[in-house]
Amino acid sequence: MTTNTLPARRVEFVLDLMCAHSYVGFARLSRAARSYRDRGGEVRVVFRPFQVVPDAPAEGRPLYDVHKEVFGEEEARTIAADTSFGAADGIEARFDRAVHVNTFEAHRLLAEASAQGRGEQIAERLFRAYLTDGLNIGDADTLRRLAAETGVEPVAGGAGELRARLAEVRRAGVTSVPQFRFDTGRTISGAQPEDAFRAALEGPVSTS
Repeated sequence: MTTNTLPARRVEFVLDLMCAHSYVGFARLSRAARSYRDRGGEVRVVFRPFQVVPDAPAEGRPLYDVHKEVFGEEEARTIAADTSFGAADGIEARFDRAVHVNTFEAHRLLAEASAQGRGEQIAERLFRAYLTDGLNIGDADTLRRLAAETGVEPVAGGAGELRARLAEVRRAGVTSVPQFRFDTGRTISGAQPEDAFRAALEGPVSTS
């Protein structure tokens, strides 16, 4: 009698923690990975940092104000009032209270959490803190609290390594997120349907 063993999979997830579409893509990848793991397979998610607005202020400002400057007040009000975004994926989007902020320190916490084996947990918490809870994910006290919630031990340092990783992702030609690079040879750009993530995990590894 033979037993089918699912191969271990690795996926590189290029994201920004202030990107709502990265949150949706992460939710869909997480469900696909959970299904794969439930059937005995292993999935390793490797987070690659990207900053959509690298010069965003560290102190943060209301996302509504940013949208008003970019799109005009009417469109900003429409976006702020929209609670349908991500609802099908179990995400409660609150654009009306989101804080536009520099995500460097949030990415540094994600790197620390990943080194401690809790990258997926802190990624979900940071996304939710930004888009649902209206928290400033650039604030040191807020990040310490979120780390404690998810069992992550904050570690000093790592800023230089993070800058190097950000530069590496830019040199690779990434200009938008999310991107998902599977060891099966498939790449998913944007928040594609969950079936696309399932297929990418299930597919054979590319030999090209």
